[in-house]
Amino acid sequence: MTLARPDLDPQLRALLADMPLMSELSPEMLAQLRQFPSTPIDTLLEGRAVDRREVTVPGPDGARIPLSILSPVGTDRSTAAPCVYWIHGGGMIMGDRFSQIDIPLDWLDLLGAVVISVDYRLAPEVTGTTLVEDCYHGLLWVTEHADELGIDPARIVVAGASAGGGLAAGVTLMARDRATPAIAAQVLICPMLDHRNVTASSRQYSGDPGVWTREMNEFGWRSVLGDLAGQDVPGYVSPAVAGDLSGLPTTYIDAGSAEVFRDEDVDYATRIWAAGGQAELHIWAGGFHGFDALYPQARVSAAARRTRSDWLTRVLSPASDA
Repeated sequence: MTLARPDLDPQLRALLADMPLMSELSPEMLAQLRQFPSTPIDTLLEGRAVDRREVTVPGPDGARIPLSILSPVGTDRSTAAPCVYWIHGGGMIMGDRFSQIDIPLDWLDLLGAVVISVDYRLAPEVTGTTLVEDCYHGLLWVTEHADELGIDPARIVVAGASAGGGLAAGVTLMARDRATPAIAAQVLICPMLDHRNVTASSRQYSGDPGVWTREMNEFGWRSVLGDLAGQDVPGYVSPAVAGDLSGLPTTYIDAGSAEVFRDEDVDYATRIWAAGGQAELHIWAGGFHGFDALYPQARVSAAARRTRSDWLTRVLSPASDA
């Protein structure tokens, strides 16, 4: 029996009609999907005054972690810039550091932020905490080189979409527990937070083709968890199971009303408030998973991006401008 679902936004529904959708994933399908590249970074940077630098930094197990550093040029560098540390989406099983990077590039243009995107290793080739440790160690390198990068270490934001939002939440928990580095804010865009798949929204978006279904989500989590199960799953991997959400930086969470992650995202914001923290939550009516990344021209997408950017502008404004 198919559960009742919130309707899609009419404009998004019309746009989605031309997109090939699926309901499940398999190793063979994943191999095919990985062959589709992200939009070339040179295309995304065209017309922007951006200095691009590529580095690799050491990971916790000796692996090399690629980082792309995108800095605005032609701006006043007498004051250190804010930094957005970007973690890409893709179910933790696909994508690269240029996936959805047009989102933080808006903040480079608007706020003069240095955008640094990390290429963490993917599941199922690696499992458990390896993905989040890659992201964490990339962030440590950024903070250790803040002066060289022209970054204000007091204005570093960790941000990500979908799987990247879940990893951003895991990195932020890890930084809190290890007491370094300082994170000014976290931006969690339709984040993938809970491996259990037990919410009402998870059940609503099951059985039919979609951008990201319950079945696809189960495949992604199986790929990440490997031999982990039940009580063995740490909150750094599946942040929804973290027992303590106190002491986190100010947080922005958004999602669509018509997606798998809606309820786990609402619950995460609710638990941050219950722990005495600050979070801003937006659930966009009629939005499916990743709607504003896929169709930024849609009216609801433009509203979501504008609202997110307005919040980040407030958070990163120097106290003297407040």
